[in-house]
Amino acid sequence: MKKIAVLTSGGDAPGMNACLRAVVRGGLYHGLDVYGVVRGYDGLIRGDLYKMKSYSVSNIVGQGGTILKSARSMEFKTKEGRAKAAEQLRALGIEGLVVIGGDGTFTGANLLYNEHGIKVVGAPGTIDNDLFGTDFTIGYDTAVNTALDAIDKIRDTANSHERLFFVEVMGRDSGYIAVQSAIGGGAEKVMVPETKTTIDDVVSSLQKGWDNEKSASIVITAEGDSEGSAMEIAAKVKKHCPDKDIKVTTLGHIQRGGSPSAFDRILASRMGIAAVEALLEDKSNVMVGIVNDKLVYTTLDDAITKEKPLNTDLLKMVEILSI
Repeated sequence: MKKIAVLTSGGDAPGMNACLRAVVRGGLYHGLDVYGVVRGYDGLIRGDLYKMKSYSVSNIVGQGGTILKSARSMEFKTKEGRAKAAEQLRALGIEGLVVIGGDGTFTGANLLYNEHGIKVVGAPGTIDNDLFGTDFTIGYDTAVNTALDAIDKIRDTANSHERLFFVEVMGRDSGYIAVQSAIGGGAEKVMVPETKTTIDDVVSSLQKGWDNEKSASIVITAEGDSEGSAMEIAAKVKKHCPDKDIKVTTLGHIQRGGSPSAFDRILASRMGIAAVEALLEDKSNVMVGIVNDKLVYTTLDDAITKEKPLNTDLLKMVEILSI
């Protein structure tokens, strides 16, 4: 193998640049030519690639977002689009592709491998931490810390005004950010997609706190909770507690941006180098992961189809610590 390419796709995550840097410098270290693909699969279809040097990734290890940009490509979802992408790689003599992203990115890479035999290795870059085959995904730790910083500030206001706050964090299908930030932020309750939490459950938990003379409370909700958005949940709870001063904060995309934590920079660097070395070892159609602090490789099929269960012990911790 002489030439490889790297792209970032899907939602951005803090640490993507650190991973990209590791792929480029890891490839150069092993004597490879490394090409960057601009704007993910959309750029791949259009042949928007350029040869990267060591200086191309200078001073980006602590930078949020992705210097290669990211874009969603409807054309890549078609067989014709994927055929164009494969042809662009072959035209440049590129033999391997590293993709940094989440389940949608890996679904595309899996199809590119199965339909055209392109050797692909994935590095999991998503704040949701929802991919099977790794304990942590790139960007997750930073997103939790960003949420915690906001929750700490909200706690000050909640205490000062004796308010009940509902704080919505990202997690359409996964409650990892919600649970960790609930524990770290001292929340009274957490609501996640993986388990059913009724409005009665929420009110009951809050009432226990009020009975213990708590004057302020915070409930963390994941955006994908079955009871709806934080705004909808707050409205339902208000009917049971009309005398309470209730406020809602939706953190939104603030969780995706910002400088990656030390943990994410190191994780991303390990995964980037491991992705390059996987291609050199003729591994393909796999995702790099970290399990029990050891590098592992999981097939892309398993990474995108198998469920990564939420540790229910963590939910119990929120209940215990909230009394």
